[in-house]
This record gives sequence, C-alpha cells and structure tokens, in this order.
Amino acid sequence: MMDIFDRLTEDLRPLRFGPPVTCVYNPLEYARPPFDLYLQRHGQAPKEVVLLGMNPGPFGMAQTGIPFGEVSHVRDWLGLRAPVRRPDPEHPKRPVQGFECARSEVSGARVWGWARTRFSDPETFFRRFLVLNYCPLVFMEESGRNRTPDRLPLAERRPLFEACDRALRQQVEHLRPRFLLAVGRFAEKRAHEALQGLEVGIACVPHPSPANPEANRGWDRLMDRALLELELSLP
Repeated sequence: MMDIFDRLTEDLRPLRFGPPVTCVYNPLEYARPPFDLYLQRHGQAPKEVVLLGMNPGPFGMAQTGIPFGEVSHVRDWLGLRAPVRRPDPEHPKRPVQGFECARSEVSGARVWGWARTRFSDPETFFRRFLVLNYCPLVFMEESGRNRTPDRLPLAERRPLFEACDRALRQQVEHLRPRFLLAVGRFAEKRAHEALQGLEVGIACVPHPSPANPEANRGWDRLMDRALLELELSLP
C-alpha cells in the first residue's frame, strides 16, 4: 500500500492552488512516519469495510498523519506515535505541533470514539475495517480557515481529483473490501466516480463534523445504522 501513497504524493507535488487558498499541507510528506506505522500495523488486506473521509482536518491528520487522527485517540487507543516534522511553508495560524497538539478535532474524536466503544481493542476493529482519506491535502485560506476540495475552482479540482481517484481505485483493488462506507456525500460521490466497474458496494454515513446538526445529535447511532443497513454486524 505504501507505494500507492508514494505515487499519489508525487502526482500531487507539482499541483498549484490559487487564492483564496494561501497554504497547502500534505501530511503524507511531513507526517509520513506515523502514517507508515499505521499501514504497517493495520493495512493488511483484505478488509470488509473501508471508511473513506474527505481530506485531513487541521487538528487531526494534519497533526498526526492518521486519517481522522485526533491526537488523544491516536496516541492512547491506537497506540501510535512517531516523529512529525513541520510543513514548509507553515501557516502561522495553523502550526503543526504533532502529538503535542492540545486541540481536539471533533470529527476525529467521533470516528475513533465510535470504534473505541464498539470494539474491544484496535486489532479487533482493524481485522474488518480501515480508515482512509480520499485526498491527503489540507487547504487553508489566509485567515486559517479550511477550504474543502469541492470548493476549489474546476481547473484546480480536475488534476487533483484525477490523482486522488486513481489512488483510491488502487487502494480498493489492493484491500478488496466488500463495502466502501463514505463519510459524507463528497467522499461518496468521488467513490462512485473512481470505482466504476469494481465489485465493491458503496454507501454513505453522514459526516461527523460539528457543522452537521444530525451528527451533533449522536453520530454513533448514525454509524451503527449505516452498518445495519449494509447487514454488517458489530461485535
């Protein structure tokens, strides 16, 4: 799997993004050691379900290199920790502090918190599941505000999506999951585009972002319901 992400990083490196984006982070470059450790421990094929997010959050994967990687869950439940460098350039309002980051990312805390409450240990979870992101890049405006990939201009989206579609297809071909469960509608749409012709079921669970009122009423039950609709059992 690591070679897939090596190629994706090479494909994305020459891409450029204009205003209002002023800074772009790629954790696959500066936070690669924890990501590699994550794949070494848990990326073995086959998987029953791939959970697919959109792109890193500033206090999740941008800090730890792990998809939805809220620091305390990555460190204390997944038991993963490895050196994280500083990106260059680094946005002054979004410093990368790695595993020393004290801020919690709600989306990541909800995803890994669900896994932690439903499975006895990480090994039991990862025998069936793997969590990945469609796009590894973090896009930031001058204010530090996130700009999601779907809000980029078409001319910037096209080569970005081509590279990420290709990498996603390779990941799914390698992992051979029964289902890809997209976390949010954007990831669902990209999965349908990228995975045409592959024998994998595609479904969607609402995004756990605090901007989503439905998730704020209890994301765990939304995730449980999505698996139930796929006729997948929990431990």
